[in-house]
Amino acid sequence: MMSPFLARTIRTLSIGQFVFLLSMAAMILAVVVVLLMSTFVERRAIGDLAQEEARQTSELIFQSLYTAMRKGWTKDEIGEIVDRLNESQPGTDIRVFRGAPVIAQYGDIPGEAPVRDTDQLVTQAFRTAEPVLETGEDHIRYVYPVLVRDECQTCHEAAIGQVNGVVDISYPITDLKVSVGFVIKSVIAYFTLILTTLFLALYFKLRVFVAQPISRFAGVIEEIISHTDLNRRVGPGTHLREVNSLSQHFNRLLGTIQEYQDKLEHFSQRDPLTNLYNRRKFEDFLRMEVARGQRHGHPFSLIMMDLDDFKSINDTYGHPVGDLALKELATVLDRRMRRTDIIARLGGDEFAVLMPQTTAEQGAIAAENLRKAVAETSLRLPVGATRVGASFGLVTFPDNGATVEKLSIAMDVAMYKAKRLGKNRVATLDSGEEDAAMAVFQKGRMLKDALADDAIEPVFQAICTSADTRPFALEVLARVRTPEGLKTAGEFIEAADELGLTRDIDERIFEKGLATLAAQRDPDLKMFFNLSGRSLAAAEWMHEVPARARAAGVAAERIVFEITEREALPHFDKLVKIIDAMRGHGVRFALDDFGSGFSSFVYLKFLDVDYIKIEGSLIRNLRRDPRDRVMVSHIHQMAKEFGLSTIAEFVEDAETLALLQEMGIDYVQGWHLGAPGPI
Repeated sequence: MMSPFLARTIRTLSIGQFVFLLSMAAMILAVVVVLLMSTFVERRAIGDLAQEEARQTSELIFQSLYTAMRKGWTKDEIGEIVDRLNESQPGTDIRVFRGAPVIAQYGDIPGEAPVRDTDQLVTQAFRTAEPVLETGEDHIRYVYPVLVRDECQTCHEAAIGQVNGVVDISYPITDLKVSVGFVIKSVIAYFTLILTTLFLALYFKLRVFVAQPISRFAGVIEEIISHTDLNRRVGPGTHLREVNSLSQHFNRLLGTIQEYQDKLEHFSQRDPLTNLYNRRKFEDFLRMEVARGQRHGHPFSLIMMDLDDFKSINDTYGHPVGDLALKELATVLDRRMRRTDIIARLGGDEFAVLMPQTTAEQGAIAAENLRKAVAETSLRLPVGATRVGASFGLVTFPDNGATVEKLSIAMDVAMYKAKRLGKNRVATLDSGEEDAAMAVFQKGRMLKDALADDAIEPVFQAICTSADTRPFALEVLARVRTPEGLKTAGEFIEAADELGLTRDIDERIFEKGLATLAAQRDPDLKMFFNLSGRSLAAAEWMHEVPARARAAGVAAERIVFEITEREALPHFDKLVKIIDAMRGHGVRFALDDFGSGFSSFVYLKFLDVDYIKIEGSLIRNLRRDPRDRVMVSHIHQMAKEFGLSTIAEFVEDAETLALLQEMGIDYVQGWHLGAPGPI
């Protein structure tokens, strides 16, 4: 198993190191194999050569001795021949031992028996009648048995095949071994030289053609990451097709990424429809201009333009035609302003112009000229030529603000002032109205940020049955989460209404309220939602309510919308139709703040509602003012005549609750029964 250290080392090797180690490992393995094979070959070669030479020598000696024996030579003469043979071949030791047939016929040679009987090889040769070979480090020993033949029987009384004697030859192999060893070592040296040459060639090729190009490749990637420079490219630098192909593909990839980066950079600064600067880039320019103005004291002016009734073009002809109109207007703005002016599309049909080193008087002239140019331009659209007007807000640094935030709010305030004054005009701000409008728009900025950050949160207050104070429904109330805590509706609802944000808040609260209602275990629990006039007037959104409820897993009968006289009056005719349609799906309605004005009673005749929420000021003073008790009692009786249920708000103590129970009020709500909060 590989050690952790070795594993970490291998993981951190460079390509050059890996190639070097791989080549070295291959070379070492080859050398080890060669050495093992050479040792085996050497031993085998020496054994085979020595055995053959010893056999031939023994045969020659035996033939010499046999010739002497045939002539009838004595043992002394034979011994002399053996001595001469030993002298003629230095290092060779020749001995002759008599076998049993010869000993029986001629007797044993003195001193030979102990050697013959104790020498294992001699004994083995006598016993097996087969030659025996022993190979040592520097010699070989060959024991050759002399067997009885036909011609031997003329002199010896022995049977054919018996061992008449043994010739024992010890033969030096030093010269033979040196010769074979020289050949083997020469082969090893030659083979090692070839391996080394191949290793160096392989290492050089891999290093030059693979490792170095890939190292350069990695270096370019590192430089790109370090310096974010997509202009770098990898050169070919090698003859390997695959490495060159990798470099080419990488360069094409860099080109594609650079192209996309340029496009992203363009779109991060420009509006894709009009090619004007977008809001983010405009704010960057505004920050730089504020810093320059603070440093050098140069004034500059800002124009904010919002098209009047542009929604009608989108609704009548469709958004593609509206987009063409916006592009035409962008061309008019670009043609009418100076080259040094910064023109941006802030979103929708809102545009802004930053005019460096421009006083309030110069800005007023430029804004008025721009207003006339827009109003007099005939937009050529596929549906025909048309004209549009726009409301312009003009502010100046540092008169209307010395920071980016204040100037941005001042632009909005001035533009909305132009809307209120009748549209198609240029409006500026004076110090008297600036502070009040600033407060509204600061709250508006807070609400826009809250909507963007999903910081609009619902809280819930229980509506209970009067008899046993059991929860009957939950009223959803909007809150805004800020670093300072939750802000109540009273702190932002007027600003939201003035800036047209109430519908966005209503939709966010409705969505979260539905999710909360769907999670409740009580299937009969209802939820009351407060709707602004803008939401009530949005017939398309109202008609989607039943489908949204079903999608959330909530029955439409569990939804109750609260409407007030202030919200109902501007949209009365439309509201009557919406209520009738919604009730057909099961949605219920409550008339809020009932009794705050005499017209409340008239609404009962025309609005088909289910609940009456009695004006809170009448409930709050119920235990102290008998007249309030009379009015509340009569409202309740009248509601019963109309078949409606009554809800008393602002129940803040047990005595008030007891009076309401005595009157027979259906439902109660207030701090005495539970404060608004999370579920």
